[in-house]
Amino acid sequence: MVGYDSGAQAAALSPEDAALAGSAAGFITRALISPLDVLKIRFQLQIERVSSKKPEGKYQGLFQASRCIYSEEGLSAFWKGHVPAQLLSITFGAVQFASFQFLTEVVHKMTQYDSQTAGVHFICGGLSACSATVVCQPLDTLRTRFAAQGETKVYRNLRHAVSTMCRSEGVLTFYRGLSPTLLAVFPYAGLQFFFYNVFKKLLTPSSKGGSWRGHLGSMVCGSGAGMISKTMTYPFDLFKKRLQVGGFEAARVHFGQVRSYRGLVDCMVQIAKEEGVRGFFKGLSPSLVKAALSTGFTFFWYEVSLNVMRNMKERRRTNSLTKELKER
Repeated sequence: MVGYDSGAQAAALSPEDAALAGSAAGFITRALISPLDVLKIRFQLQIERVSSKKPEGKYQGLFQASRCIYSEEGLSAFWKGHVPAQLLSITFGAVQFASFQFLTEVVHKMTQYDSQTAGVHFICGGLSACSATVVCQPLDTLRTRFAAQGETKVYRNLRHAVSTMCRSEGVLTFYRGLSPTLLAVFPYAGLQFFFYNVFKKLLTPSSKGGSWRGHLGSMVCGSGAGMISKTMTYPFDLFKKRLQVGGFEAARVHFGQVRSYRGLVDCMVQIAKEEGVRGFFKGLSPSLVKAALSTGFTFFWYEVSLNVMRNMKERRRTNSLTKELKER
């Protein structure tokens, strides 16, 4: 199970172990789901309706958008912003899972609550994601800028992007969209850990955490948790993306209409007036596919990494005991 487990004292894992496993999970997952992330961001930033039945904007659906991006920008376009995205995933995974491991251990040792209950996972999951978000927001902004630019490349590489943004917009521009991000990430991550905990207990034959068809159960539980939590918090992710490209309008002109927002409330009001309530859910389709794969793969690779480290610790412990017995 994810989080501090009092029943696994023999092979107890530290927050550092959780950070390493979280980084590995984030790295592998990001490489696999990057194309869906690019599609989602393109949809989120499009002012015109995303519809194949009544086409108004440049992108009209998953397959049409995929063909369009491929024909205009090439296959590599689906991995635009991959370097900052990978840095984001590795750092976010490390901070989030290390914080989660630490918080669940504190709760278990300093309160009357069991660290493996769904409610504890919701609170600790939300808090750990907030801490990771504050650390990683600049990387998220850079990732969004790279994914948003099309054939006209405003930024040549990561170093050029950082220097250009600092010089022309100031350091605070890296934290654009932080308010909706924090508003969304607590319930989003909290619900992810909550539903993962619930699904895992439903599918695991014993509360001790036996393996349900190996690690496939982790992927299935993670996918379900990701889709539910993403649907419930999706509008805030869209608001964040719209705010992150503020001051970046020149690179967005050939995609269609562009808008500038004075803040979170202004962004919400403008979208509601111009695009309706459906505008809050633009890009939901690729986002749900991405959430299912991303969360599923993240928990899958996280648990695989933890099991590898547990086995290594147990092997070292066994070898140490054997050596001591021989010396006696």
